Parts: sequence; structure tokens; C-alpha cells
Amino acid sequence: MKTVIALVLLVTTFVQAQDAVVADLKVQGNKKLKSSFVKKISNIKSGVALDSTVIEEDIKLLKRLPSIAHAYYQVFPAEDENSYNVFYNIEENFTIIPSANVYTTNDDEFAYRLGLYEFNLFGQNMTFGGFYQKDIYNSYALNFRAPFLFSRRLGLAVNYQDLTTQEPVFFDNTTADYKYNNQSIEFLGLFQLNFTNRFEFGVNYFTEDYEYKSGATNPDVPQELRVHKLLYKLIYEYNNLNYDYQYVEGFRSILNFQYVTSRNEAQLPAFLIGWNDFQYFKRFGTKGNWANRLRLGLATNNETPFAPFAVDNNLNIRGVGNTIDRGTAAIVLNTEYRHTLYEKGWFSLQGNAFIDAGSWRNPGGDLGDFGDTQNLRVYPGIGLRFIHKRIFNAIFRIDYGVGITENATQGLVFGIGQYF
Repeated sequence: MKTVIALVLLVTTFVQAQDAVVADLKVQGNKKLKSSFVKKISNIKSGVALDSTVIEEDIKLLKRLPSIAHAYYQVFPAEDENSYNVFYNIEENFTIIPSANVYTTNDDEFAYRLGLYEFNLFGQNMTFGGFYQKDIYNSYALNFRAPFLFSRRLGLAVNYQDLTTQEPVFFDNTTADYKYNNQSIEFLGLFQLNFTNRFEFGVNYFTEDYEYKSGATNPDVPQELRVHKLLYKLIYEYNNLNYDYQYVEGFRSILNFQYVTSRNEAQLPAFLIGWNDFQYFKRFGTKGNWANRLRLGLATNNETPFAPFAVDNNLNIRGVGNTIDRGTAAIVLNTEYRHTLYEKGWFSLQGNAFIDAGSWRNPGGDLGDFGDTQNLRVYPGIGLRFIHKRIFNAIFRIDYGVGITENATQGLVFGIGQYF
């Protein structure tokens, strides 16, 4: 008899839970971030069924936003029978973030980049800002991104850059230095299909200008080249990451696919570039975090000396140097273990041990180049992270990588934010 009563009570409770509705969604703790914005992007709304799965997805989405350091929810009975008020509690990030990177070029020239970005413009989680760079030559960029501009699903991004650098060009086992300028304007539509899947699609019109400075020459490699190009871009992201302050857990995949055509009399052949970043994060205990990134990249313009995939300290291999080589295809694996050494209030100190490894296909080469020891680079190392938990991306990073493969180097790498 007791078993029957217990079963009846269980069924009754389940039926009531199924009938429960949301009386109101209330947002607490936010100051700059607009409550109307939080309600706009949340699936929980007044009148819908009360569902903890939907609420938890909303919270995961909120914790991904640059404007939010942490979020959690509470549910309380409302005045009407079987209706409930849902409270989303917000801990905001400080989102007006200056940036400063200082480094040296391969010629030991002093270089730096200064930037300023607002990641919560108008309290609507829009990003606007830019940077100025002095790397032998002057460069600058402006960026605007509003992923929820029109609705929870639809947004817009606009980017402009005028970037000038000294770039090494590799051909016939020799090297030449070119002054390289890329001036571009880009428009992207942003579409959030559902909680885990999103797309970006758009067009980038840019002008590339190469001017020979010094080094080797070849009659087949132009010393001056100026070409107008049109780039069609598609980005697909699967994101199932869950954030808890500096800790991350889950899987993420980002595919970047581009089709490039020239727009001047030269009519250089059109080509495709694509790469995919696979990221996997796992928590270990209360202080450990294992982070992994695998990048697979391929370009069809295999014969060009101006190859798109670089070997660079700041991109893929810590300690290797500043743009020391280029390739027309790439395989790169970054794996590191992060451990919180000290944490109190807003501050956290994190240590990490990493291995960065990769290989590239040479311009004019084939996929067999991946197995060539001259193209293989393996760099283990250690680093520190100084983290402000209430300022978005306020992670000062120091890494020291040491190469263990042929003709290896070693060196320090500084930066803002986690390496990946």
C-alpha cells in the first residue's frame, strides 16, 4: 500500500511539474548590461513552460558573453498557482579593455600594438574598437561586431584594416623580405541556428601589395605585385563549451572556408583556403584544466611563394620566432595543462605546461612534406597566467618554449588572453 501511495505522489508531482509555467523572468546584478538584452536572448519568457534544461542552456549562453563573468539562476513560486518567477543573477565583467603587445621582429626591431575595445557597447553585448600597430611600418584596424543586433539569432559584423608588415617570402630554399600591405573592408552576417551551432557568411574586398626589399630573387617571383581581390567567407562553429570563470570544459569546432578571386587585369587564378580548429577542454579536480587545439588547414594555391599558413610565435608554436616560415597546408596540435596555483577574490594565478607541435606543406610541395623533418617542429614549455576574474579577457600570458626538433630555437612569448 505504501508503495502505491508513493507512486501516486510521484506521478502527481511529475504532472504538476509538466504544467508549471514561468510567470516572469527577472534579471538581477547587472549594471551596464541591459535587462532587456538578457530577456531578448533568453528562451525562458513569461508564459512558457518551466523547464530546467532550457534555463541551464540560457545560463551557459550568458556565461559565454564577454560582458558576463558568471551567471546562475533561482526559481521561486509566484502568486498564481503552479507558476514561478525565474531569476537570472548576473556578475558583470568590466568590458572597456585596453591592450598592449610589445615584441621584436626577426631583425631585432622594436614593435608594438596598442588597442582599445568596448565589449558591451550600449549594454547590448556589441563589440567596437580597434588597434594601432608599429611593426617597422604603421598599421591600424577598426572592428564592429553585434551578434544579437536584430534578434537572438541574427547579427552583423563589419571590419576594416590597413595592415603593413615586413614579410619573409620563401622559394627555391631561399628567402626574400617584402613590404606587404593588406587593405580590406569586410561585411559578415551572423546567424545563430541554435544553442550549439552558428554561422557567419559574407564578403571581404581587399588589396594586396607586395614590394621587394631585400634577399634572394627569382624571375618567376615578382618584385612588385598589387592585386585587388574578393573573398567570400563562410564560418561554421559548433560550440558546446561551459565556462566557470577561468575554467573551461567541453568541445568546440570552428570551420573557416574562403573562396578568393582577383579583380584586376592580371586575373590570377581563383583559389580556396580552409581550416578547422578542433578544441577540447576537460576539468581535473577543482583546480586543473586540460586544453587542446588541433588545426588542419589547406589552400589550393600550392604554387604561390606567398603562402597563407605561417609558422609564428603568436599563432601556433610558442618559442619558434616571428613568422619564420610559411606553407600551403598545415597540421598543428597545441596541448597544455593549466593549474590554478593561487586564487583569492578577483585574482587568480595559473601555471601551465604545454607542447606545441606542427608541420607544413611547402609552396610547390605535396602532402609528403608533412613527414619531412625540416618541416616538423615540436616545442614543449611552461608558462604563467595572471588573471583578473572581473575583467573580460584580462589574462596576462607568459610562455617559454624550447624546440627539440631540427634547427630549433627557444624564447619567451607574451600576450593577452589564453593562447587558445
